[in-house]
Amino acid sequence: MRVIIHGVGAIGGVVGAALIEAGTEVLGIARGRMLAALQADGIRMISHRGTVELPFPCVAHPSEITFRPDDVVLLCVKGQDTVAALEDLRAAGMTDQPLFCCQNGVANERVALRYFPNVHGVTVMMPATYLEPGEVITHGAPCYGLFALGRYPGGTDAADEALKQALERANIAAFTSGEVMRTKYGKLLMNLGNIVDALLPLEADRPRFTDRLKAEATAVFEAAGIGWEDVGLDNPQRKDVMQIVEIEGTPRSGSSTRQSLARGAGSVETDYLNGEIALLGRLHGVPVPLNATLTALAAERVASGQGAGSISEDELERLFAS
Repeated sequence: MRVIIHGVGAIGGVVGAALIEAGTEVLGIARGRMLAALQADGIRMISHRGTVELPFPCVAHPSEITFRPDDVVLLCVKGQDTVAALEDLRAAGMTDQPLFCCQNGVANERVALRYFPNVHGVTVMMPATYLEPGEVITHGAPCYGLFALGRYPGGTDAADEALKQALERANIAAFTSGEVMRTKYGKLLMNLGNIVDALLPLEADRPRFTDRLKAEATAVFEAAGIGWEDVGLDNPQRKDVMQIVEIEGTPRSGSSTRQSLARGAGSVETDYLNGEIALLGRLHGVPVPLNATLTALAAERVASGQGAGSISEDELERLFAS
């Protein structure tokens, strides 16, 4: 099995490095400064186990790949980049190889099924960081992360089991689920706070805002008949295999959205997180003003080039009240 990782950022970088260290054949697709760093020097992964430096074969575009029957593709790009990535993979010759959506949000799998027949959802629980080209960090311990795998829209198959085994050899806990989207909706609830984390100073009281965002979302899920599973820190499976730990010299840098703003990535995935709740609210007649407000605010902040921590708690409270 060769694992192709489309999008070598925080998650793709840690997963790729861990798989390579465990002996799995990996090929990355990256861009910009990360691509240049990987091609020049490989990848550096920092974890509770220490630091490893590994070669990380990488190309700039799927058109540089000759796809093989034993390939497995992990889609690790942000939701706003999904369609372009899928179009590139199809044009490059990918057909029925398993495609695993290792992404936040719940919209990617349905989009992918328009392009490919063999689509799998992945619920990613991994406290990973990417701020410097060629370097990724995971604060997960004893395992680097915990992944739930399953076919979309339901069931499991041999590809799920094969990837599960490869991940477990790489110190990433994994389990298969015939209803993987239930865990992805649970993860979506957690990710509603990403934009709050990105906008506020690090020391701010985030639950003051995130609890209200989640309350809107659970009301929408109930109206839409959507089931979900709690995958937070109190989840028994997570407690046993993956806690968040401190690593000396590498403080945590916040959510993936905060990291995107800090890197000046030029886009964030809020449209596919809080924006998903705004969509469901409009479809089912449930008011979701707070999630809708933050979706619009995220777009405004990215367009104006403002970085992480650019708004105070009082300012955000005024927006919530308006």
